[in-house]
Amino acid sequence: MTRREIISVDGIDITLTRKSAIKNLYIRINPPDGRVTASAPLSMSIDDVRSFVIQKMPEILEARRKFQAQPRQTKREYVSGETCYLWGNPLMLRVIYGGKCKVEVFREVIVMHVPEGASITKRRSVLTEWYRHELKRVLPGVIDRCCRRVGVDITGWNVRNMRTRWGSCNITARRILLNLQLIKKPYRCLEYVVIHELVHLLEKNHTHRFRSLVERYCPNWRDIKVLLNSMPLDYVEDWS
Repeated sequence: MTRREIISVDGIDITLTRKSAIKNLYIRINPPDGRVTASAPLSMSIDDVRSFVIQKMPEILEARRKFQAQPRQTKREYVSGETCYLWGNPLMLRVIYGGKCKVEVFREVIVMHVPEGASITKRRSVLTEWYRHELKRVLPGVIDRCCRRVGVDITGWNVRNMRTRWGSCNITARRILLNLQLIKKPYRCLEYVVIHELVHLLEKNHTHRFRSLVERYCPNWRDIKVLLNSMPLDYVEDWS
């Protein structure tokens, strides 16, 4: 059984999910803007939840401050001269009008071909779908290696633009979902996120055992997480 509600503590809205399957309260500060979520047992009183959150408030505020201070790209126009990221590397975008839609990479330049008069929506769509294709091209090999390392199997995976998570795992269906924005981060960030989601098949919640397992299969995960959460974020309004 699951129940969800919004509570406010010291002026911060927290999405609280009550679950019958957990015994402890967990708090998560979510990228990109520091949205706070919490999971608590159904039996825990709202006063106990608030008390725990208040105790953790200094850590919550510091984590939110880091997210909100994180560099963020300006609004994208998808025109020549803009900076686009690929596997953590900043590349210059060059837009060529005329002909069929196509995207190519030449050293430090992403060349995007679009029809004459293509709108910003069309240009964004072309680049987004190219990013999706590139991520899906490398993911089978990454997922296969990570599954063998962790010792689990999955039934499937997919890619989607997500505002608050780098990935998620449907434990019952044994499927993982990965954020399209990972194509713009260093390659090792992708492996870390895949391992993180696969470990949920061994340990459902973010317990001490969960973190221990992640460290076993990705020993430098803490450094990678810092890197992942310190790189420039996309202009969120443009996500599709």
